[in-house]
Amino acid sequence: MQPTPASASAPRPSSQLPGGDREIESLEEFDALVAASGSLAGCRVQAIDLTARTSALRGCDATGAVFLGCPMEQDAVDAMRTAGALVFPPVPDLPFDPYRGLLYTPEGLFAGLSTGGYEATPDARAYAWFQETKADGDVFSSMLRAIHDDSISDALDELLVSARVVGVMGGHAMARGTDEYEGAARLGRSLARSGYTVATGGGPGAMEAANLGAYASVFRDEMLDEALELLAKAPSFTPSITEWARAAFDVRERWPSGGASVGIPTWFYGHEPPNAFATHLAKYFANATREDGLLARSNAGVIFLPGAAGTLQEIFDAATPNYYESRGEPAPMILVDENHWTNHLPAWPLLRALARGRSMEPKIALVDKVEEAPAALASLTTG
Repeated sequence: MQPTPASASAPRPSSQLPGGDREIESLEEFDALVAASGSLAGCRVQAIDLTARTSALRGCDATGAVFLGCPMEQDAVDAMRTAGALVFPPVPDLPFDPYRGLLYTPEGLFAGLSTGGYEATPDARAYAWFQETKADGDVFSSMLRAIHDDSISDALDELLVSARVVGVMGGHAMARGTDEYEGAARLGRSLARSGYTVATGGGPGAMEAANLGAYASVFRDEMLDEALELLAKAPSFTPSITEWARAAFDVRERWPSGGASVGIPTWFYGHEPPNAFATHLAKYFANATREDGLLARSNAGVIFLPGAAGTLQEIFDAATPNYYESRGEPAPMILVDENHWTNHLPAWPLLRALARGRSMEPKIALVDKVEEAPAALASLTTG
């Protein structure tokens, strides 16, 4: 099942935790539960502004409840602690919420772009904080990053329940306006129209192109041609991330409410901004967590477009659990561009040798053109 664009922010039923506890991640969920039961016992209330809910909180059973980063009046904090709840207050002056209950959106990460440029956005400010704290050995900063990334993983898992996810991997250097970029966009559109949820590394280049294709999947075919022409006017995120991002938001404004897809970027590569066409952005501080999570969630297969060291690493990060069957039945792996993966960076001969005689052998394929990838995926899925 594909996630819808609205599901990143719309209220949803409270999530069941082990032991029957529940996560509450929106004010609507909070109000509905309090009205129905008058109890928050055993609940995890996550990153909700409760400053206007003091009266409701005072009247609740809060035994065993945990409040994570919820702004509250001091009277409400005192009442909750007296009632047996744990209250972890918001952390002041952070450019991100470590307790967030939902994934990011492009609008959220790029807020302020139109008035202050990219440097003023939450995405840029979070990267600046990361740069300041990642090497200072401060255990508190490390803890905040870990809590944030775990919250993102939780939100990502909730979003992708029952989804058939195909990962599309490829380099950030692929420029808008090139045949390669267009091919990756058409691949993303084809996958989305086939019922898959497209997941990428969430950055520029091939990643943006695949997310763009998924975004375009709900429109007439001509929309993608027109969008590609508009984007080509700002071909790269260098030298100006601001102009690159504004071009994407111009496309989104002209064609609002596009098809859903997922981007999983990282602040570890802070020079690579997230792209605006992934409707759900699971952005991490820890790149290792991000890489493994992206590949592990690509349960319907992974397509590898031409890339360099990062894409090469992803090929074998995916191959290892397929080799050992540590995630169950091997997922399809498709490498695109025969010359690139046999001569320029000869990953295919090694992958084929690794797979020989194992259950992953019939789940790998090499195709020469990106247009062949969807058919190859279908063949490996049904074969």
